[in-house]
Amino acid sequence: MADASRRLADDHLAISQVLNELKTALENGEVETSHAKLDLFWARLAVHIRAEHLHLFPAVVAESRDTSVNNPSLPDRNQIEVAVERLLDDHEFFMRELAAAIQIVRSLGKSSDTRIDLEGLKNIQNTVTQIEKRLEIHNELEENEVYLWVGTVLSETKQSELATKVAQELANRPPRFSTEAWQSS
Repeated sequence: MADASRRLADDHLAISQVLNELKTALENGEVETSHAKLDLFWARLAVHIRAEHLHLFPAVVAESRDTSVNNPSLPDRNQIEVAVERLLDDHEFFMRELAAAIQIVRSLGKSSDTRIDLEGLKNIQNTVTQIEKRLEIHNELEENEVYLWVGTVLSETKQSELATKVAQELANRPPRFSTEAWQSS
């Protein structure tokens, strides 16, 4: 697996760890921890998605247009474009659903009625479960197809350039997260 692909696959694991911490906080009814973990999950996933949108997907799609015609052993250009389009749809779903969950969690803890908090956490938990299911299928597509295509459609030079760009993007965290908070999960 190419360096950029390996880095993105490793990031899937880090994001999954934050997701598990979020699920635990939600199950335990911990409003503040749920808020913090949801915010971190949203940010980690957004940074990951940004790296794919800005660098991975354009590189793979552009190179497939140039090379698949000349090399029938490479993935079909249409197959690549369809897969990337599906992944982009997933990304839109993740960000939309997480934004809605953030709105809910921000309203929690402001009332003395704990039933409202528990109901809100349950709604977030349902959303997180939907995201988790779709994310599992999504990550399989990325890791078993798109990430592998990097090593087949990009030259070594372009793979190296992509790896540098992906690493820079993944390190570019939102300022509200300390390095320790970003990496501890």
